[in-house]
Amino acid sequence: MAVEPVVYGASTRPPRGDYRRARDDYTCEQDWSQYTAQDHDTFRRLLARQCALLPGHAAHAFIEALPALGADQGIPRFDDVNRRLRVATGWEIVAVPGLIPEKAFFELLAHRRFPVTDWIRRPEEFDYIVEPDVFHDLFGHVPLLFDPVFADYVQRYGQGGLRAHALGAGELLSRLYWYTIEFGLIRQTDGLRAYGAGILSSAGELVHSVRSPQPRRIALDLERCMRTRYKIDDFQATYFVIDSFEQLFDMTAADFAPIYERVRSAGELSADAIQASDSLITTG
Repeated sequence: MAVEPVVYGASTRPPRGDYRRARDDYTCEQDWSQYTAQDHDTFRRLLARQCALLPGHAAHAFIEALPALGADQGIPRFDDVNRRLRVATGWEIVAVPGLIPEKAFFELLAHRRFPVTDWIRRPEEFDYIVEPDVFHDLFGHVPLLFDPVFADYVQRYGQGGLRAHALGAGELLSRLYWYTIEFGLIRQTDGLRAYGAGILSSAGELVHSVRSPQPRRIALDLERCMRTRYKIDDFQATYFVIDSFEQLFDMTAADFAPIYERVRSAGELSADAIQASDSLITTG
């Protein structure tokens, strides 16, 4: 085996994916021929369900970029996506067998290479899957890599991730990824909209994150975000909101080393914590 399988959090079963195919950097060939007619049908049904929910819930930039994915006929060939993506922002997607280690993940992002799991969920997992699959990664993440500012932010995150790994601050930085790239909201002129992949690829959370009166929505603050734990098995209790991708990019230009020290000193917060200093957009 070239590399070891990766598991995050508690699990009673081994990780899915054939890690024997992976190179030392955890990338592998997509092997598009492996997909069955059922696999393509599952992808098309997931795509149709999510696309029907996008108006009024998803960020304009995501909706505008989605056609570039070329996913109407089923699971796209990564090489076809890359021909368009390289021209747009200089990024490319690379296949991986599943979850990969923190440092390997940061290395890929820092070099404008986004890892996409190459297997798809089974039909009985249509509504919920524990690990990210090709639908989550392609549909949720890749369209916004066609946006130049957001694409630059993701690369900057990868570069910062390598520094955080060296400082032992990977967990703190992972919370920024979770609350922006996975579960971020953006405030547009027509209201709050989702741009995070974990929201956009989930039928339930897409509506919940934007419409439900239950969650707390807070203007993004780096230190508040890094202190806040998150939920991996339920809808988020707190969402962080930005006003633009430019704001997100500029916010992450600073040296995070002193920020990590302050966050460690301040201590963690629960996923549903309330702070007097929060800039609340909705109270929950």
